[in-house]
This record gives sequence, structure tokens and C-alpha cells, in this order.
Amino acid sequence: MTKRDLRIETACVHSGREPDPTTGAVVPPLYLSTTYERDAEGGWARGFKYTRYTNPTRVSLEECLTTLEGGAGACAFSSGMAAAHAVFQLLKPGDRVVVSADAYHGVHRLLDETMQQWGLVVEYADFSDDSALTRALQQPARVVWAETPSNPLLKLCDLAAVAAHAHRAGALAVCDNTFATPVLQRPFESGFDVVMHSSTKYFGGHSDVLGGALIVREDGETLERLRALQASAGAVPAPFDCYQILRGLATLPLRVRAQSANALALAEWLAGQARVSRVHGTA
Repeated sequence: MTKRDLRIETACVHSGREPDPTTGAVVPPLYLSTTYERDAEGGWARGFKYTRYTNPTRVSLEECLTTLEGGAGACAFSSGMAAAHAVFQLLKPGDRVVVSADAYHGVHRLLDETMQQWGLVVEYADFSDDSALTRALQQPARVVWAETPSNPLLKLCDLAAVAAHAHRAGALAVCDNTFATPVLQRPFESGFDVVMHSSTKYFGGHSDVLGGALIVREDGETLERLRALQASAGAVPAPFDCYQILRGLATLPLRVRAQSANALALAEWLAGQARVSRVHGTA
């Protein structure tokens, strides 16, 4: 059995958490060191040299996230917006980006303000309207950014259709999967190339840690460049942040299912109230 064969409940508890070979501890230790010892030849045979580049606790988190989404590798960041920023930093001035019109407002602000100076050509489209998406992607693009369900309107799009349109336009298909989490939705299975998360939300789960992540479907240039950006820009989570997110992930399936059931019950009740004109996220 491979890690991809694990039920998500098992993966959330065990992936990235091999027992410590020194003590047998089943919870990954919190490695606070910023620097690591060189070997006799002057290198770092154990794989760690400076915590901005990589850290053992962060590696545990990234391994867990990779397994949960079914990807080839992950990069953890200090916030969801830091993760989003890294994706757009892959691009060059003049590159075209097509973004879900109802994506998280922080992504819109990042593109309209910060990345405007980068010279990106940004177009927003209603991804829930296939004809609108088709029109937006008649021209080549470098990145197509989807978010489904969206925050806060809970609009949905057809992931397989979006990924197919993106690839025909020559674009990297990126999905913000924060709201659904891999418990409810796995974008790689619909053809997406990169999955983004704000770990602050369901992954952390307790409103006490900030974080973000990018998981990449396949080994190759995209993953290598994102890891290089992660190391050079330095927007990485602290070891304790990684520790807290790993703690939160252990109960992710239980929390998401309970929260979904509670949200459905509340939405159904609101939909029956005469003073409520519309409930988003219901049929």
C-alpha cells in the first residue's frame, strides 16, 4: 500500500509523522534551530543547512499536505496570500492571467495593486459560466486561477472543464481549494496542476495559526521554481506554525464533515424564512 492508497482519515493522522528514530516519539519534534551542523567534508549530508531553506518540522507538514492532495510535492508558506503571491511570481511582465471573478478579495487586490507593477495582463471571468470561460480563454494565458466553492459567495465551477480550457490555452491550472479541503474535493483528479490553500482556515482549524501552501501535481519545473521562490523570498512558516497546522490536520475530516452538516442545516432553515431572499451555496 502506498501513501496515496490511505484513507484520508489515516493520512491526516499519520502522513509526515514517522516515529522519531532517536526517541520513538510519534509526534514530530519541534525543531527550532535556524542553522545546522556541517559534516566533516563541509556539506550538509543530513539535508538541512538553514531553516529558511528547509526545516524538519516543515518537511513533515509538506509531506502530509502532499499526501492529502495526492501530489508530488508541497511548499508551505507563512500565509495563504504568500502562497498565492509565489504563483504569480512565476510569471513575466506581459503574461496573461485569467482569474475567477469571485475569487478571494485578497487575490484580486494582490493582482490589481501589487502585481500591476509586475506588468501582468489580468482578466476576470465568471467560471460558473462555461461560455464566459470559453471566451476568456480563446487567447493564450499563462495561469488560470479557479476558486470553488468561492469565498464568500460559495459559487461553484466545473473543475474538469476549467482545467481543460486552461490547458488548451497553454496555462497552468491553479485551484484555491481552501473552502472544500481535500476531504471534499481533490482538484488534481480533475486535471489541475497546482492546488493552493490558506492553512489558516480548515487546516489549522483553531483560529490560532497563520499559514498557506501550494501542492504541485507532478515533479518538474513548476515545483522546482516554487521551492526556489519559497527559499529566496523567505515567506515561510515558523516551525511552531507547522507544528500547529499538523496538529489541526489530525482532526480535519471530523471537523469538515461536522461543519458541513451544521452549515447545511442552517442553510436549509434560512431558506425557509420569509425574510431571507437568497441563501448562497444551496440549490
